[in-house]
Amino acid sequence: MAQRSPQGQPTLEQVAARAGVGRGTVSRVVNKSPRVRESTRVAVEQAIADLGYVPNRAARALAGNRTDAIALVIPEHQKRLFAEPYFSDLIHGVGDELADTELQLLLTFVRTAKERRRFVQYARAGRVDGVLLASMHIDDPLPDTLAEIGVPTVMSGRRSAEEPCSYVDSDNVGGARAAVRHLADSGRRTIATVAGSADMYVARCRLAGYRQALEAADRTYEPRLVVAGDFTEAGGRAATERLLRTAPELDAVFAASDLMAVGALGALRAAGRRVPEDVAVVGFEDSDLARHCDPALTTVRQPIEEMGRTMIRVLLEEIATRGSAWRHVILRTELVRRASA
Repeated sequence: MAQRSPQGQPTLEQVAARAGVGRGTVSRVVNKSPRVRESTRVAVEQAIADLGYVPNRAARALAGNRTDAIALVIPEHQKRLFAEPYFSDLIHGVGDELADTELQLLLTFVRTAKERRRFVQYARAGRVDGVLLASMHIDDPLPDTLAEIGVPTVMSGRRSAEEPCSYVDSDNVGGARAAVRHLADSGRRTIATVAGSADMYVARCRLAGYRQALEAADRTYEPRLVVAGDFTEAGGRAATERLLRTAPELDAVFAASDLMAVGALGALRAAGRRVPEDVAVVGFEDSDLARHCDPALTTVRQPIEEMGRTMIRVLLEEIATRGSAWRHVILRTELVRRASA
């Protein structure tokens, strides 16, 4: 029979003997590897619980070159983290999925070239097991650099149709298309859009969905009905004010985010336009803002928390199986009808 350690703590060998498996199998279960049969995992976890086994994290980290830490990188100012529901929902989903693991989450802001170089040095030194990237701009080189140095990486969204790493995204084109189709089907004739930042692929996808829905409804795409915001409430308000000057006859606005839609509601109210009687408004995300603003916002539900959970699952697979194929996951969106449209 396997002996206990000098300190009286159960050993890895004891767990293996009790579960009837090899030492390596126990190690894989402890390290959350997906390459373990479910029945075997259950047996090992039961043996761990029966014996009260506690993994030696320091030894495990050295043996597997692991740090038990992952970084969530946000290339935006800290103010946006607390102002935009997208980030809080994403972090909530990531935290939920990490709750049953031993991994620590490190939140990192990378906004300048200097901060990017510093983070790359940190990752290259093996300080984290993997990286989650959120809100990437089209020209951001960080995903490419992390791929070159071999750090497991998963993006929330993507910079383009082609990416040198795994990503989890939502159906931005289809969601925008459904929103604008709803406006057209309800009889709205002059449908404008407050688009997102042009340097973000997600904004381009939602604008593409807007155009596709117009074409399907035999409507002409008019550049004067498109004004870019910056995914903030202030940006949505300013963009809508501009639309009201260039297209005062507009009777519908599709905003590429809920925050910008809330800004649009404010601009329309200030201009004396009733929502939805005079102008219908649709957003994108289905954040808490959408449910609690006045009127309640019709919007496209984007499963942001599920995106965070899925990102963790994909990243753990990449950490456990280095060199595996990239995973490209697209989650479905859904139009949620409320009072604003």
